Amino acid sequence: MSRLSYINNKINDLQTAEKSLLDVAELLCTDDADLYDELVKELNHVEEQIAALEFQQSFSGKYDESGAILAVHAGAGGVDSQDFASMLANMYLKWAELRGFSAQILDCSDGEEAGIKSLTMEIEGSYVYGHLKAERGTHRLVRLSPFDADHARHTSFAKVEITPLIDNDTEVTINPADVKIETFRSSGPGGQNVQKVSTAVRIIHIPTGIAVTSQTERSQLQNKESAFRILHGKLLAIALQQEAAEKARLKGQNVAAAWGNQIRSYVLHPYHMVKDHRTEYETSDTSGVLNGQIDGFINAYLRSLSNDAY
Repeated sequence: MSRLSYINNKINDLQTAEKSLLDVAELLCTDDADLYDELVKELNHVEEQIAALEFQQSFSGKYDESGAILAVHAGAGGVDSQDFASMLANMYLKWAELRGFSAQILDCSDGEEAGIKSLTMEIEGSYVYGHLKAERGTHRLVRLSPFDADHARHTSFAKVEITPLIDNDTEVTINPADVKIETFRSSGPGGQNVQKVSTAVRIIHIPTGIAVTSQTERSQLQNKESAFRILHGKLLAIALQQEAAEKARLKGQNVAAAWGNQIRSYVLHPYHMVKDHRTEYETSDTSGVLNGQIDGFINAYLRSLSNDAY
């Protein structure tokens, strides 16, 4: 039904654009000078419609309309990178809230002093994966470190991974004999019962060595289901990457979260600037960005994909 609704909306958009073009053609066939302003207005309207239709081509991927599993991992930079990973996780949670999406933390590994070592969240909504694929890669932070006694400027890194949220997919089958399931006591929220019994679940996929954990649900069964969703998404991403070279960008390159690999820089000292190195899109509103206002970066990246398609 979701797919049908999307196709119907695209048909309606095309029909609306067609009607606008016919209106322009009718105006062009008249010699009435008084209609000039109306013609210019209609042409501008058509231009906006065409631009919107071109932008929709950014969501032509097979799984773009699905939700997403987003993971943030601290990279090079010690405690500053762990704090930066926490800042990024909070940024995406706020972005989901601004967009009206449902976000839930599935697993979190806290840092020793501050921040997080890694965090995995599930975001549900229409075309979440289609938007968040723009965020996959290494992010870089430059600031005066609050963890340095000399308050010196530090550079730290964190990596963001995005996989589609697919409950059932015929392209990926998980053989029960290929997984090892471990249970342990949860360290997350959920009430006293969660702390007393082994509700947290870790699933290890033996052939690939992929290990996923879920511990925020109240029951072992729920955590098991969440862990399998994460594993399914990771295996699906690998399958997509192996399909063909031209589809490699759907998954992106698995690069280290360190110097030379960043897709975006967040500079908080000596000036304020967030810049995407793939599209050159930038803004000085660092506070807005870190509070979830990242649509400008996402849209710029998706438009670059549309331009590549043409």
